[in-house]
Amino acid sequence: MITWKDVINFSVNGNPTPDKRVEKTEAEWQAQLTPEQFRITRQKGTERPHSGALCTTHDAGKYNCVCCNTPLFDSTIKFSSGTGWPSFTQPIKENAIKYEKDTAFGMVRVEVMCNTCDAHLGHVFPDGPEPSGLRYCINSESMQLEKE
Repeated sequence: MITWKDVINFSVNGNPTPDKRVEKTEAEWQAQLTPEQFRITRQKGTERPHSGALCTTHDAGKYNCVCCNTPLFDSTIKFSSGTGWPSFTQPIKENAIKYEKDTAFGMVRVEVMCNTCDAHLGHVFPDGPEPSGLRYCINSESMQLEKE
């Protein structure tokens, strides 16, 4: 189980090696994604709270990266955080997520990205439920649900 200490360690000392890498040009990403998906995943945007289609979805399945289809989160660890974005307590695998320190907008946060293609997903915070205490706050537009 990943803890806040692990998150900080990854963001400072480097991330786990992904199973594979997917790299495309900006033009290739633009051709593949909707304008909103491109803005969020490739330009580090954020969707408005409570606007994402996956925010209130609780169907069984895997939440995959919208850019490269890498499995990121499982529906069994999704929870209602009340923040307006889909929230999870753990990634599906330790090396699915990449962590980087984010000091934008005068705040210090930890940005989470797909470790396979570097798509911006959202942020992780140490205020989630036990046992991990983590809240991965993820943009709906950065994921697609593969229902079971």
